[in-house]
Amino acid sequence: MNKLFRALALALIGVALALPSLLHAQSGAFVDVLTVNGAIDTWVDGYLQRGITLAEQDGAQAVVIVLNTPGGALNATQNITTRMLNARVPVVVYVAPAGAWAGSAGTFITLAANVAAMAPATTIGAAHPVAGGGEKLEGDERDKITNFSVGIIKNIAQQRGRNADWASKAVKDSIAATAQEALDLKVIDLIASDLNDLLNKLDGRTVKTAAGTLALQTQRAGLHPIDMNLPELFLHTMVDPNIALILLQIGLLAIAVELYNPGATLPAVVGGICVVLAFVAMGNLPVNWGGVILILLSVIAFIVDVKVNSIALTAGAFVMFVLGALLLFTPLTPQPPTMPNVSVSPWVILGMGGAMAVFFLFILGAAVRGRNYPVLMGAHTLIGATGIATTDLAPTGTVQVKSELWTAEAESGTVAKGTPVQVVRVEGLRLRVVKK
Repeated sequence: MNKLFRALALALIGVALALPSLLHAQSGAFVDVLTVNGAIDTWVDGYLQRGITLAEQDGAQAVVIVLNTPGGALNATQNITTRMLNARVPVVVYVAPAGAWAGSAGTFITLAANVAAMAPATTIGAAHPVAGGGEKLEGDERDKITNFSVGIIKNIAQQRGRNADWASKAVKDSIAATAQEALDLKVIDLIASDLNDLLNKLDGRTVKTAAGTLALQTQRAGLHPIDMNLPELFLHTMVDPNIALILLQIGLLAIAVELYNPGATLPAVVGGICVVLAFVAMGNLPVNWGGVILILLSVIAFIVDVKVNSIALTAGAFVMFVLGALLLFTPLTPQPPTMPNVSVSPWVILGMGGAMAVFFLFILGAAVRGRNYPVLMGAHTLIGATGIATTDLAPTGTVQVKSELWTAEAESGTVAKGTPVQVVRVEGLRLRVVKK
């Protein structure tokens, strides 16, 4: 009877575990949902590649990319658009939520979708190549980059049957469009207020994929979110100009501490990790290496200032740091049209500059100055000190020196109780004294 009961219990557990899958299979359609916020970088590239591959394998009706980006790296953008154009599952790009922007690289990605959609109060476009500080490029260099970018975006738009002329102008003239304007210009296919509205409007559409022509059945489709994994999320979060500057500063400060205290180890490890992470982040941002050099020089100036204690050097180091931070993401070399214009928050710059000044002038400075103070503890500080015999020393007894009782031995003869004495040697925990 017990065996029968256990078998029945196991069967019920098996049915319970399988029931969601059976219901899902019977309920039919579902779509995979990927969410991209922030710059298009190497880790967003990997995330979207992985998500599209999963959607091809799990039988999803489509993969929806919810997009909000100011732009990103050209290599990552090209990888993503190439994967989208060759996907065996319908790829839908949905610029959302309200207030979102498919700028620069986001324009390329949106145009590469099988179905391009936008939420109300969103924007697409503004993909003109820029130089440092957001200024337009001039001369042959501008023409070369612009023509190359126009060729890419026109090919994408033509392959998806979208307005290639507008796409070209988005690169040439840095034009942008609201959701309604983009719909009227045939840049996108539809406007949807939310994901459920999007699925209802996608239902019945026929799209052409690498696997052939497919009809979407999404009206009652379920939503299957595919999130970034932890490494992707961590590394993508770092691709922020404010975080990159903070990591760089923490790394340099930690290395400075290690230089002042060789062998501490922990500051060296922390500093090395932070500097590497900072350079990884900056590798996905438009960096002006002149800014990096100024920040490095500011740290060196602060280190020297700890030694010489000069107000002029302190002010100079602070100014170098502020200028370096302001220039850090305004590159002198031309940037591709997929790359957004980024900058560090002025509040972050002032806060980090002030923190650096406080660290070097007060914390590290106090530690360095403390090395020059005389040591007030230890056996050698007792030599020459005076005290009084608290017992007769014949020749051994006790004395009081510096308000402490010590075992003492007279160097010669005997010393009567109450006689002033002076320490001439220290032998372990025993003092050798003479009459004062």
